Amino acid sequence: MSIHKFNYNKTFRLENGKRLRGLQIAYHTYGRLNTRKDNVVWVCHALTANSDVFDWWPGLFGERDLFNPQEHFIICANIIGSHYGTTNPLTTNPSTDQPYYLSFPQFSIRDLVAAHELLAQHLGIDKIKVLIGGSLGGQQAMEWAIIHPDRIENLVLLATNAQHSPWGVAFNESQRLAISADRTFYANKPNGGAKGLKVARSIALLSYRTYETYGATQLESSDEKIDDFRASSYQNYQGEKLVKRFNAYSYWFLSKAMDAHNVGRGRDGAEKALQHIRAKTLVIGITSDILFPLDEQKYLAKHIRNAKFAAINSFYGHDGFLIETKQISKEIAAFLKQSYPNRLDRTLQPLI
Repeated sequence: MSIHKFNYNKTFRLENGKRLRGLQIAYHTYGRLNTRKDNVVWVCHALTANSDVFDWWPGLFGERDLFNPQEHFIICANIIGSHYGTTNPLTTNPSTDQPYYLSFPQFSIRDLVAAHELLAQHLGIDKIKVLIGGSLGGQQAMEWAIIHPDRIENLVLLATNAQHSPWGVAFNESQRLAISADRTFYANKPNGGAKGLKVARSIALLSYRTYETYGATQLESSDEKIDDFRASSYQNYQGEKLVKRFNAYSYWFLSKAMDAHNVGRGRDGAEKALQHIRAKTLVIGITSDILFPLDEQKYLAKHIRNAKFAAINSFYGHDGFLIETKQISKEIAAFLKQSYPNRLDRTLQPLI
């Protein structure tokens, strides 16, 4: 389960025409590719996650979970621009011998997918049994299933959308405003913008959870309190927690990639683009999600051919796609059983 590195020796051309030299992709694998090469489960991670899916998606991925290394060859790659080993704004620019920082080229969701495709080719992966992702990860998985429809057999999309909404863009812009208000963001140093990133994370949390979540988990036990509220401490703690493990420059560029997500770009609209997907598809939404509301997942299920839709009841808002793993596992297992009613080989045993 150790991290691996793939170095792409050619120049990587981005969707906007700009180029990256010396692209490095960090990734984790779990289990082994079987002789038929038909047991691949590929995970696309969300905004600030990493390639160690067993760490951040337990209950769905693990030794005894639905997707386990005894039966499946599980792959998760850290995305371009992220903090965890793949080429990102803190990487040294070979043209200057200095970190990129804000000179890092803007990239899109399609660029993240192009990097996944390079890694799949490097690993000799022709078919992906299950491609799964939530939020930003779902945006990646969706694009991959559109661009390379014959590679993906089963597609699982959670709490995601075909085009990032004005509501989502507004949240991201508010976070970037917080980062840019921190003057150190322009100082070109690894911890630049740290205070702004703390505020940005605090803003993001309000979109990840709900009024009811805070009311239950951060409610005060005393009527006499006038300061130092639990909700205040929670926001500070979560902001500091992200600052310790991430950087403001990666957050800045990744949020812009999310804003630009639109499967309909250059394809005559989202509806036509979604019709390119040939994979058997399960779309899962979280009932309390205010950042990616259910209507967005219903739209996907409506326009992807023969897609199945499932709504997960959760108290946790958008974060429910990471937390409600028992319900999600049940829905995915039922979906895959329906897709392969006569398959009883070892690849699908834990799913059936």
